[in-house]
Amino acid sequence: MPTATRSTVDRLDQPSAYFLGRQSRKRKNDRDRDDREDKERTPEAVSEDPLKDAATLYVGNLSFYTTEEQIHELFAKCGEIKRLVMGLDRYNKTPCGFCFVEYYTHQDALDCMKYIGGTKLDERIIRTDLDPGFQEGRQYGRGKSGGQVRDEYRDEYDPGRGGFGRAVAEERAKEEREYGSGK
Repeated sequence: MPTATRSTVDRLDQPSAYFLGRQSRKRKNDRDRDDREDKERTPEAVSEDPLKDAATLYVGNLSFYTTEEQIHELFAKCGEIKRLVMGLDRYNKTPCGFCFVEYYTHQDALDCMKYIGGTKLDERIIRTDLDPGFQEGRQYGRGKSGGQVRDEYRDEYDPGRGGFGRAVAEERAKEEREYGSGK
């Protein structure tokens, strides 16, 4: 009788929390639409894994001052890069702390997650996740002010990501205007 081995290491090619949340919303919308249209779902469409052959990586927690050249130099150590897309502030068109790195092969992307994910770049620990593929429009931040949502309400000072969060900085500036500098 073969014994089942249990791995103590997390899979590298597992979907990110962002992707899982997006997929669950998509499935809910599909179910609602299917209920209205009264159609039957095929089990093949539900069970497909879009990250099975993904060669694109989402790279997060970058400094706003990290350049494309720095990213290319680091990520090229794991394989030939097909394309690199910097995440930009929707309004200012300045880097806002994330990027997409597209490799030619799925294995290069997995190697990159294994060896580069969790390392430091510009004194920041970077995060890598497999991505189903870059689509035009995803290079822009989704926050109210054009940057990333997580940077909107950050209340600690982070010089690598532009200081205080934008909402917090605006609130502090408003209080200072209303009450003076407090000297």
